[in-house]
Order: sequence, then C-alpha cells, then structure tokens
Amino acid sequence: MSAEVEVVAVGARTPVGYSAESSAAAVRARISRYAEYPFIDARGEPVVVAADGLLEPKLEGRERIVPMLESVLEEVESKLGHGVFQGNSLRLLLALPENRPGFSEDDAGWLIRTLTARFQSKTSSPRVELAGRGHAGAIRAVEQAQRECSSGREHVFLVVGVDSYLHAETFGWLEQRRRFAQQGIRGGFVPGEGAGCLALMSAGLRRRLRLPPLATVRGVRTAQEVQLRDSPTGSFGAGMTQAVQGAVAGLDLPREAVDSLCMDINGERYRSEEWGFVALRTPSVWKSTGYTAPSGSWGDVGAAFGALGGVLAVRSFARGYAPGPRAMVLAGSDGGLRGAMLLQAPRLS
Repeated sequence: MSAEVEVVAVGARTPVGYSAESSAAAVRARISRYAEYPFIDARGEPVVVAADGLLEPKLEGRERIVPMLESVLEEVESKLGHGVFQGNSLRLLLALPENRPGFSEDDAGWLIRTLTARFQSKTSSPRVELAGRGHAGAIRAVEQAQRECSSGREHVFLVVGVDSYLHAETFGWLEQRRRFAQQGIRGGFVPGEGAGCLALMSAGLRRRLRLPPLATVRGVRTAQEVQLRDSPTGSFGAGMTQAVQGAVAGLDLPREAVDSLCMDINGERYRSEEWGFVALRTPSVWKSTGYTAPSGSWGDVGAAFGALGGVLAVRSFARGYAPGPRAMVLAGSDGGLRGAMLLQAPRLS
C-alpha cells in the first residue's frame, strides 16, 4: 500500500508570473506572454516566444536556468520556513531538459553541482538528484518521492522542474525539425521557459511539523511510449494510457472520476492525436474530456511542465475554483516518458 504523500508548498516562475499565485491567476485569466524575441528566423523575421520578462535576451543556456531555479526555491523556502530543513533530511529531485542543442549532459551535471553547493549551507544532509527529463520528468520525481515514503523514508522532498528553449542553438534545432511555430510551419509550438517546485512529504511528517496540507498525491505513475513522434504511425496512446490507469488504480470509478485535467498539449499534432486515443481508451476515468492547456499562456515550458501543472491544481484547490476535488496532470517527454499525476484537494478539518 502506498504511503500518503502531501503537497505542503508550491513555487513557480513563468513568463506570466513570478510566483505560484500570480502564475496560476494569469493562466486562469488566459493572459498570454507571447511576444517577438530578438532572434531572426530563416526568413529574416523575428521569432515569437514566451519569455521571462526579468531575464535579458543575451542570457541563455544553463545561466538562464539558474535564476528561475533560485526564484522557485526561495519562494518555497519562505513559505515553509527555514526551520523545516533543520533536523530533516532534504531530497531535491530535479527534472531537466532532455539532451538537445543548447542543453547538454555537462549542463545537467553543472546544475546538479550548483544546487548541491547551494543547499550545503542550509542543511547537513542535502541530496540533489536528477530524477527525470523532459515534460514528464517532474511526474517521475513525484513517483520516486511516493515510492521512498512508502518504504518508510521520511524526507522533505523538493520536486523541481525547469527548462528554457530560449537559446540560439535550440531555436535552430527546432526550425530544422519544423517544430517552431512560424509562418509556413503547420503544427509547431511557441517556445517558452519556466520553473516549478512542489514540496512534498509524508502525511505523518507533515503533521509533526504542523504544516497545512495543500493537496494529497492520490496516485502517480509513469510509463514508456515506444511510438515516438518520428514513428510513421504516430502514437496510439499506449504509454500514456498505462500511466493514467496506474495513477487512478486506487479510485472507485466512475464515482471518483477525475474532475479536471491539465495537459502539456502545445499545438503539435502528435500530442493532440495521442490524447484522443487516451481519451477513447479510458472513458470511465474522466467526468469530462475537456482540459486546460497552459501553453497558450506561457508557451511550451518543457521539463518545467510537470511541476507547474501541479502548481495550477494546488492553486485551484486553494482558491476554490476547482470543479471538484480530483485534478490530473498529464505530460509526455520527447524521449517517450509519459506521466500521470492525480492530486486531491485536502480534507477539511
């Protein structure tokens, strides 16, 4: 039986907001931060992206990622209070971009070392680990946190996802693959950037620390899709279906069907068609197959999505506009990782 894992704090840094509260409010209001960026495409036209308004365009790569990471970590630390890290083992589970032009394995290692050095001054036993890659990476990190809690390890888990497509080499790579939303490219996406953080712990540790619960991880599962975007048939949703079915295994369906859904659909045909097959395979899971796609506000945020989707669910519970107590976050990494995370509103006490 899985241990009850709870969300106790959230943080966000996105093109539409510099905190969890402001980012979620902007997405709900359908505010968009799409704008021209000082990079010229192959036609000699400036590209349109969703950029962090506080970061200079000349900043790119891992140096652009660091201030977004710092922002969400500082936000969560201020909400938890520094005393939470004293006497408790800290695990930082990181979701980073998949390898691509503009982000290498060396960049991933450098970020892990940077974060390890940052936390050594705050706690005696920090552990920073690369838990997942791409859009579904943070969901894999939550799955790992739940697994460790079930084995009796009571850590403070910080699940952090961060990404930025705003790099000259990445722009060129997206153009070559016809994935950059531009004139003449059908089904491309608008590159974005951002960071999200979910602070998790077991229900027992949360009660001992006297922290209020923001949400319960009712179910979480990852799976692997073998029909990737270069497949001649496209995806039939097998991997995502497996993830969804695993995440809802503890529900009494259809009575406890999912009330709301947040997805990383970004305008690419492959992702939309995959969701169509998943919806057909899992009809009893959903009260409605309607979904929120926040890429319309902050662009495609890559590896930040899994954590940021969780932030949106938590804020919908806190503000009382969630249509019901159960919210699902679905995400799919380019490499085939698929993730489903089911969050439930905290019980009233």
